[in-house]
Amino acid sequence: MNNSKWQERRVLISVVGLAALGATAAVLTAFKVTDPWAISVAAVGVAVVTVLSGLVQEHYKRLAARRDDNALRVQDGCLVMPNGRLPKVVQIDDPVRLGVHPALVLSSFPDERPPVYVPRDVDEMVRERLADGGFVLLVGDSTAGKSRTAFEAMRATLPNHLLIAPHDRTALPTAIEHAARADSCVLWLSDLEHYLGTGGLTREHIARLTSGKGHRIILATLRSAEQTRLTSPSTDNDQVARSTSREIQETLEQAVPVRLARMFSPDELDRARSRTWDPRIASAVRKADEFGIAEYLASGPELQRDLDDAWDVGVNPRGAALVAAAIDCRRAGYSSPASRQLLERLHKTYLDAKGGHRLRPESPEQAWEWATRPRRATTALLTPMPSPESDRVAVFDYLVDLMQQREGPLAKVPEALIRCALEHVEQTEDADQIALIAERQGRYQLAEEAWRTSLTLRRGELGEEHPHTLISRGNLASVLGKLGRFEEAEAEHRAVLAILRRVLGEEHSLTLNSRNNRASVLGKMGRLQDAEAEHRAELAICRRVLGEEHSHTLTSRDNLALTLRDLGRLEEAEAEHRAVLTIRRRVLGEEHVDTLASRNNLALSLGGLGRLEDAEAEFRIVVDLCRRVLGEEHPEMLNIRNNLASVLGDLGRLQEAEAEYRAVLDVCRRLLGEEHPHTLNSRGNLASVLGDLGRLKEAEAEYRIVVNLYQRVLGQEHLHTLINRGNFARVLRKLGRLKEAEAENLSVLAIRRRTLGEEHPDTLNSRNNLAHVLEDLGRLEEAEAEFRIVVDLCRRVLGEEHPHTLTSRGNFARVLRKRGRLEEAEA
Repeated sequence: MNNSKWQERRVLISVVGLAALGATAAVLTAFKVTDPWAISVAAVGVAVVTVLSGLVQEHYKRLAARRDDNALRVQDGCLVMPNGRLPKVVQIDDPVRLGVHPALVLSSFPDERPPVYVPRDVDEMVRERLADGGFVLLVGDSTAGKSRTAFEAMRATLPNHLLIAPHDRTALPTAIEHAARADSCVLWLSDLEHYLGTGGLTREHIARLTSGKGHRIILATLRSAEQTRLTSPSTDNDQVARSTSREIQETLEQAVPVRLARMFSPDELDRARSRTWDPRIASAVRKADEFGIAEYLASGPELQRDLDDAWDVGVNPRGAALVAAAIDCRRAGYSSPASRQLLERLHKTYLDAKGGHRLRPESPEQAWEWATRPRRATTALLTPMPSPESDRVAVFDYLVDLMQQREGPLAKVPEALIRCALEHVEQTEDADQIALIAERQGRYQLAEEAWRTSLTLRRGELGEEHPHTLISRGNLASVLGKLGRFEEAEAEHRAVLAILRRVLGEEHSLTLNSRNNRASVLGKMGRLQDAEAEHRAELAICRRVLGEEHSHTLTSRDNLALTLRDLGRLEEAEAEHRAVLTIRRRVLGEEHVDTLASRNNLALSLGGLGRLEDAEAEFRIVVDLCRRVLGEEHPEMLNIRNNLASVLGDLGRLQEAEAEYRAVLDVCRRLLGEEHPHTLNSRGNLASVLGDLGRLKEAEAEYRIVVNLYQRVLGQEHLHTLINRGNFARVLRKLGRLKEAEAENLSVLAIRRRTLGEEHPDTLNSRNNLAHVLEDLGRLEEAEAEFRIVVDLCRRVLGEEHPHTLTSRGNFARVLRKRGRLEEAEA
């Protein structure tokens, strides 16, 4: 017989027996028994029974409540009562059902119920926020006690509200519909990161639930490490990545955050000491100088210590390798429970890295038993999922949190692990997260594979024309652009745009975003007139539908201005950037990241116009604001410092430029690693200024390293690989190694003609560089022919007044003079 049912029946028998005993006095009276001893014994019995029966009945009620709680099940992805109805908050007796970490169980106190709650300093604040309504978010380290604090506040403040707890992100739409129909409810989102991104919680959902009649609450928790990852702006300038990052950040900005410290305050410790009648609290208080109370109760330190010790020879190294693989799956973005098959495939790499057979690893069966065994609690290193047919396990998030804090949010896991994990991915949100993290790490090939996996899953689940499928396809197009595969990227954007126009219409936000993305790729392909036309058409709709001050409208104006700058229409570009900056200052304020980006763009335009002192002054203002608002290591800060260094170089202040480039490079190396594209870009910038300083051997050495890394990381034909090869060729020319410079320029030109076409600005730049080398070699006839082609193409593609056209005409005239054709040169 089930132990809990037998316990419940024993209590029920006790209640019935005590009730019968309590009736004894009445029976004696009815039968006219007058013996004083019998009556007094019966009276005492009644008094005792009255007390005991009350206690036992209360215990029975608790057992019955726990039985009902245990009978809760998932229906349509949400937690429901046995009758299929959504529960009320008061009906949830066990907080573990809502994501609270199970507590340690002491052998001297084998009670599996949650420990008594120790009130936190933020309790009153949380309960006030819940009473006010809206979106309340508790943020803190794993095992800081976020979920328990939220649970207790909800029980105390909103006992009769419906509780809507979706099992995962796929159930979120159903949960939101339930919440929208309820007058008073709590939408419970433990570990909020699982409910963000494509198909997740949006500003529109929040507005729908928190506005209008009724009292609806969104109550969520978020680990600090995840908050850092989600709120860090995208480390690249890609519009899609920045848009996705901005949407998540704007969703989080709708919340009223409450931060919960892992370590208890003195007042909280005093309250814990007053509850040491619960031996688990007493045990935690004794360790309070070293660990947080909730951290200790969840067995976090003990589990971490077991994992660290397991690597010793002959202990449990294979089990530790299984856990290490599970941790890295989570760090890579695979947030669903991992299958045993996946971890068994991955763990050997971790085992071999620590010593392999020399560690005398245990058998696989012993490894799994060790890894899934609870430590004084129901919490294990790897917790098996409850479904009997499931072979999946969830790694204790405390271990993931600790590793993220040690390594940093952008630390990489092995490529082989990511590719293996993608073979096992079944949830689109896992593929999405793997792709997003890989992109932030600059691992664009892995991001491409993950977006393709996401797209395949969404096509199978939702069909070709569902908005979420099209978003995945747009994300794939974006990463193809980052890989320099512009033809493929443009084709994907064009296909997505055609479906969006037909399904959602010209004026839908997704359609407008898709047009903007395609226009940006057209610009990178060198089709600048097409890019301008597309940007203008999209901007006209944004202005009419969204208004002049909408964020999307302003982004479109900025992108148009960037295209105008590439077209050499610098005054127009400056005017657009100034207009956008004026609006953003007024609407968003001086210190908003978009305002800072606008000031950066304006400064770039000023530099292009030759107003270098104005550009420097603007960049310095933006750097100071970024330093104060965003910090030294914010991606926008690094981008602006790079731009400032470029202007300093143009001003001839080369030592200052070198110092700026080195400072940025140091941060990139530390945060992103040696092979991240942003680190490589910084090294290329440093090599450039070293060449300008005349330190040509140093510049050559830097360029050789940068080019080799670019070729390995992004490929032989990538835009940035070719830019750095072209710059390397210029250094070779300055060193007088003209034959090597010619060979390098010819190689780069051949790739650009094939991949970008004859009229792309980068192709024209390569022909111009080659012509310079031919001129230095004294092959003036060949140099003249190359310069003539460049001038003709610049005139046709960029126009007569573009700076590149004018520079090319000057170069052509110089060669004509050298050949003695002075009249032509003068003309």
